[in-house]
Amino acid sequence: MSLKRTPLYAAHQRLGAKFVEFGGWEMPIQYTSIIEEHNAVRSSVGIFDVSHMGELEITGPNALDLVQKLITNDASAMKEYQVLYSPMCYESGGTVDDLLVYKLPDRFLLVVNAANTDKDFAWVQQNAYNFRVTVKNVSAEYGQIAIQGPKAEALLQAFTESSLKDLRYYWATHTRVLGSEVLLSRTGYTGEDGFEIYAGPGVIERLWDELVRAGARPVGLGARDTLRFEAGMPLYGHELDEQTTPVEAGLGWTVKEKNADYNGKAVLLAQKRQGTKKKLIGLKMLEPGVPRQGYKIFADGREVGAVTSGMFAPSVNAFLAMGFVVSDTPPTAALEIEIRGQRKRAQMTKLPFYRGSVKR
Repeated sequence: MSLKRTPLYAAHQRLGAKFVEFGGWEMPIQYTSIIEEHNAVRSSVGIFDVSHMGELEITGPNALDLVQKLITNDASAMKEYQVLYSPMCYESGGTVDDLLVYKLPDRFLLVVNAANTDKDFAWVQQNAYNFRVTVKNVSAEYGQIAIQGPKAEALLQAFTESSLKDLRYYWATHTRVLGSEVLLSRTGYTGEDGFEIYAGPGVIERLWDELVRAGARPVGLGARDTLRFEAGMPLYGHELDEQTTPVEAGLGWTVKEKNADYNGKAVLLAQKRQGTKKKLIGLKMLEPGVPRQGYKIFADGREVGAVTSGMFAPSVNAFLAMGFVVSDTPPTAALEIEIRGQRKRAQMTKLPFYRGSVKR
């Protein structure tokens, strides 16, 4: 099966990107060095192609009712142009996906993970059968770029019609950037201040070229992963999956007592009240070794869980991991991670590993 390409594929080629397969897409993993790209976002401003993300549109008289059934968070009080982060769950409490919900004047826009777009679209359609709504997969209509870092606002403001300093975290606006109409939100996946821009494929190409020319550093999926990891943000297929609930993954704050019945409500609220069998923790390596997904975690010599994500974290200059362990594992336990047949010492540490410039 041939891989899909974003509207910016040719731009990435011109920049000398190295490509990898990701969720059925051929995407840039890096342009120069993952660490250099990571540090550029932490200290200045980087630009990411996130056009592979999926966009699902819900319209109609019962649009809010359907959104409320689908997500664990509460969209009932959302104002126009507000953005909400939420998991979407099965009746079992397992996670279908985690996504952003945009409340736009005439519709809800769900922005979902690239590898899950088709699955999510089918799930939304399946749940929509007795609602007066229209559900569309509009992913092909959008390109998307993210501009992230402490200098993101200053760089983007020079090209943007509206005042960015007035745009709050997790809010959006329709505005003009370089004269073209776009949907722009103060959101991101790095732990830094920043923005995500949605526009037609042709517009996105022009914006990318101009913003790179103005000094935004192109950043690939490699640094996107190290940045989100340091910020303690989950990645679907790692910290979240169909067998893992948001409560287990430390996202209990997104699971609400709202009046609406939603998929998984009984299971998730019971977990919030009674606790879970496993919990997500942060780990810091005390001996040389790179912890990887699936590596076993031991506490006081007993196997208690497994790593979900692990890597070198440039901002804190340490090898770190996230992983699930049984819930009664004490913070003071002598932890080890089995790396290539050898157990290496580690210690439990708080999440997130790093706090950036994000304006909450």
